[in-house]
Parts: sequence; C-alpha cells; structure tokens
Amino acid sequence: RGGTTSSKRKRPLEEGNNGHFCKLQLIWKKVSWSVTPKNALVQLHELKPGLQYKMVSQTGPVHAPVFAVAVEVNGLTFEGTGPTKKKAKMRAAELALKSFVQFPNACQAHFAMGNCISPSTDFTSDQADFPDTLFKEFEPSTHSQDFSVYNPVNNELLSTAYRHGRLLCHTLDLVGHAKPGKHRAAKAESEKNPVVLLNELRSGLRYVCLSETVEKQHIKSFVMAVRVDGRTFEGSGRSKKLAKGQAAQAALQALFNIRLPSHIPSRSKCHHLPQDFADSVYQMVAQKFQELTDNFTSMHARHKTLAGIVMTKGLDIRQAQVIVLSSGTKCINGEYINDQGLAVNDCHAEIVARRAFVHFLYSQLELHLSKRREDWERSIFVRLKEGGYRLRENILFHLYVSTSPCGDARLNSPYEITTDLSSSKHIVRKYRGHLRTKIESGEGTIPVRCHNAAQTWDGVLLGEQLITMSCTDKIARWNILGLQGALLSSFIEPLYLHSIVVGSLYHTGHLSRVMSHRIEDIGQLPASYRRNQLLLSGVSHAGARQPGKSPGFSVNWVTGSAELEVINATTGKRSCGGPSRLCKHMFFTRWAKLSSSLQSMPSVYSEAKLVAQTYQSVKQQLFKAFQKAGLGTWVKKPPEQDQFLLTV
Repeated sequence: RGGTTSSKRKRPLEEGNNGHFCKLQLIWKKVSWSVTPKNALVQLHELKPGLQYKMVSQTGPVHAPVFAVAVEVNGLTFEGTGPTKKKAKMRAAELALKSFVQFPNACQAHFAMGNCISPSTDFTSDQADFPDTLFKEFEPSTHSQDFSVYNPVNNELLSTAYRHGRLLCHTLDLVGHAKPGKHRAAKAESEKNPVVLLNELRSGLRYVCLSETVEKQHIKSFVMAVRVDGRTFEGSGRSKKLAKGQAAQAALQALFNIRLPSHIPSRSKCHHLPQDFADSVYQMVAQKFQELTDNFTSMHARHKTLAGIVMTKGLDIRQAQVIVLSSGTKCINGEYINDQGLAVNDCHAEIVARRAFVHFLYSQLELHLSKRREDWERSIFVRLKEGGYRLRENILFHLYVSTSPCGDARLNSPYEITTDLSSSKHIVRKYRGHLRTKIESGEGTIPVRCHNAAQTWDGVLLGEQLITMSCTDKIARWNILGLQGALLSSFIEPLYLHSIVVGSLYHTGHLSRVMSHRIEDIGQLPASYRRNQLLLSGVSHAGARQPGKSPGFSVNWVTGSAELEVINATTGKRSCGGPSRLCKHMFFTRWAKLSSSLQSMPSVYSEAKLVAQTYQSVKQQLFKAFQKAGLGTWVKKPPEQDQFLLTV
C-alpha cells in the first residue's frame, strides 16, 4: 500500500491510552464481517474430535417422523430430537456444547435483541458466557495480507484478552459506539414481546395451557408452560397471552440472561437460595449420612428419599450444622394405629425430619432446666422475663430433601411435560393445586375425595384405608403454623424454615406456588404468625436415585445421638417393637417436664394440644382457606388416637 494509506493506518494506533486496544478494534472491524459463525457440530468437533453420534430411536407417523440421536461427551450422554437425523444430530451437539459453558448463546441472544451488550453481563469475570471456540473466529488467517503487519502480536493480544474474558467487551463497545443511530434500533428491539424474541432464538416452540381457574368475581387466571432446551418454564396471568409472556420471559432470563425492561414480574415468582449455598447444604447432609452409614455400607443406607435440616447463623455456611437426618417413603398400616401415642403414623423422610427437629427443639429447651449458666448459653433459645422462650437472633433452618415432596409438588414437576408438546392436545390438570392424600402402605398420592374431615377409629380397624395428607400439603401447613407443633407453641413462637433445597424432580416456580400461593387469601394472621415465603433451590449435581423397591424402614438421627434409629414404616415402631423417640407419647412426656410451672397441667394429650389457643385458631383458619380456594378438605386422623393419658 502507498505511504498515504499507511500513515492513516498508523495514526489510530498512536492515539488513546492503549495501543493494544486499538489493534483489537481493527481486528474486530475486519474479521466480524468476513467470518461465518460455525454451527454446533463444527464447534463441538473442534473441542472434542472423533465423537460418535448414535441413532437412538425413530417415533411418530411416517409423514412426520421424530428422530433421536445421542452423543457421549465427557462421560455424559446428550440426546437431541428433530424431524430429520441431521437436525437431531445438531440438537445433540448444541446440548453438549451447553454443558461446557453457562450461557453459550448469550452473545447471539443480545444481538437478536439489537442490544450490543447487556448491562447485567459481567465481562470482567474469569468465565466468559460464550464458547471457547468463538475466539478462533476473531483470529486472522496466516495468509491474510491485510493483517500481515500485525500477525506477530495479534495472537498474543487475542490470547491475553481471552484469558481475561474481555475481548467481547471491547469489540462490542466499539461497534456500539461507532454508530449512535443503532441505539434507537436496539431500544426498539429490546421492547419486543418476550414471546416474539424467544421465537427468534428458538423457533417452533409450542405453549401448553396447564390450568385455567376462575377466581373471585369471575376473574380467570391461566398458567402456560413452554419447553426450551430441555427445561420447562411457566408463567401465569389473567389471559393466555399474558401467561405466555411470563413463561417466555422466564426462559429468556434463565437461558440467555435477557430481562426485558417492559416485563411485569410474575405473581408466582419465587425467591431462590444462592446456588453455592444450596449445594453446600446438600453436600453436608450427604456427608453426614455417609458417616452415619459407614460409608453407605450399612443395610440401612438404602433409601429412596433422604431428608435433613441444616442450621446456620445467617447464610454463613462456615457455621452450618446438620441437626437432623431421615429417610423413608411409607406410612403406617391402618391395623397398627395406636391409641397410646406409641407409633409414628407417617414415615416419609420430610415428615420424620420435622419430628426429629421437634426432638431437637425439646433438647434445646431442656438445657434451661439445668442450673448451670453454661448450659443456658449453649441453647438456641433465650428465656424471656414474661415467660416462655425465643429463638436467638439470626438462626436459620434449611430443609434438604432428595426428591420433590410427594403430592402436588411432585405431580406437576417438569418431567411430566414431555416432548408431546407438539401435539394439539392441551394438558388439563383438573386437580392442580388440590390437597392430596398418601396411599396406605404404598407410594403415590390421590386427591382428597371425602367431605368428612375426620376418619373413624372403628372404620380404620374394620379395613378402611388410613388417610394421611401428602408431604406437599404438610409443608404448606408448616409455612403458616410453623414447625414446632401444637405442644411447643405453649412455650415458643412459631419457627419457620428459611429455605428448601430439592435434589431432583422439582420445579421451583410450581413448588413456590403450591407451598405458599395456594393460600394467599388466608387473611390476617395473629402476631408472630405469617405466611412464610421460602427460598427455594435445586442442586447443581444431585446424586443418582437408587434403583429398586423402597425399603420398608425409615431411619432418623438427631444431633447428639450416637447412631441412627430405625423405624418399621408399617408398624410405626422400632424394629425391636419399642416406641420411637419421635412418637407422640415421648413428646408429651418431655412437654410435661417443661410445663411444671403450669397451674393446671392437662393429663390428656389432646387437651394439652389445646393449651396453645392461638395455634389452634390459626390452624382452623388455614383449613378454611383451603376449602375457600376449592382445594379440598384437610382430613384428620381418628380423634381416639390423641385421647391417651400421660404416664411417667
């Protein structure tokens, strides 16, 4: 080139605070227009050459086949589907690429919006949100004449920018500021309907109406779902259009890190626990269970569902402590129902964990029966001058459960919304959100059908099935009444879970809805009671579920105990035939010791539960709220089982 041209080329490199930055700008200007982006197959081949794609299945009619192709990468199998083998293979490659990075398509997503850079994206972090191979797109070829002058330094510049994750920041800033007129177009694009924008990024999506309900004054409410990249997203609204927009926005934010400014947050939006904290809770529970079962070699290590409660001071995981553990998936058989409070009726892991937690609370309160001050200071409770106790400041409780709680939370988890979304049939959930009961001596739940709120003792003994409410509904109850139960409400204010961490088969949006939003119209609650808003989270890498039938036993452990206690889930008693430390009779005995100051202490268990009058009134308020919402009637156990005397 001539000298004049050369001088014009050199001047920009001399201006500014950083010559290297200007070189990057020039490289971007040239290469961004000349390089065609590589598809997922090519990018995956560059990262992992020699991969073998296998044909898994072919389904659907002859005129509209659906092919499934799988590829194994890093020990994981990724399966893609499509109307042709080529598209299925491409989809499998896309899913494999997504496992390498958190947001592999964020770059394309922002361009589709007309947005050069997302203000919420942190390009100063060590991890960029796009594939490593994209950086090869910016490197000039060795035979390029236009960039031959810069070849000795370009690779170093690009690799340095790559290491710091800043290349895209610089280059996109250059493009964005070069033409101010583009900002108006970007603004217009960012105001697109989320459904339209999501369709540009993932065409051919189909939305499914999960439910249609009529609320007060004949106002309708819809819940729509869409499946994108193997994940299901839901939205709710007064019309199907609004609900679709909510679902699309949820997908845009989760998959592409896009939040549209005009988007109205969903009323069913739930708050999430920080992922690293949730993973730590899971790891602590798993490690404690491994320790108690001799590295899983004990016969009692076998389980279908594992639960545990972790106590923290704030969200400081360094001071976290596993306080209870449990496993189990079954309930007592009706013929073993006990009228002395010596049997545990429900041996599902979440319920046993809550009973173990009550055992822990009694132990903490009993420290105050000691005359030694150091025992009082070890307790999580502080004695109040006016009587009773309160929890020390900033103590939080987190429940981990390895699978979504039985009942409506598990029934409507995303694995049920399959690839059949392409069909014209809409999934109708007649009983979505309905109260459900467990199947006696088995697994699974059914909607409540009886209108009578109480079962009869003689009916159960004559063969009627013993009805137990689902874990989903019981956790929803804890979110109003607290974990402490009726007896302890005589001494302490309600204690609520701060968060729930679920290992598998969960959908945090629906989980939040069934735990809290079903009873939004419960009305004003007395002081110290509230409609608890749980933080929810899954885990990054949940352990594999154990194959085979569920064991017929349940185990529990409470901090301070040397070993696990094993309960026969069919009889509700220990394997030796003795009562569990978690049975009603044991709790009543411990309550009586704490109640020695009461002038007239009840001697019957059912009467002792009525001492906490506020608790009982809130419980009735909760049951009426379920009925008012059309979700069914809470079914109670036969009253005879609570009419036993205290024997010391």
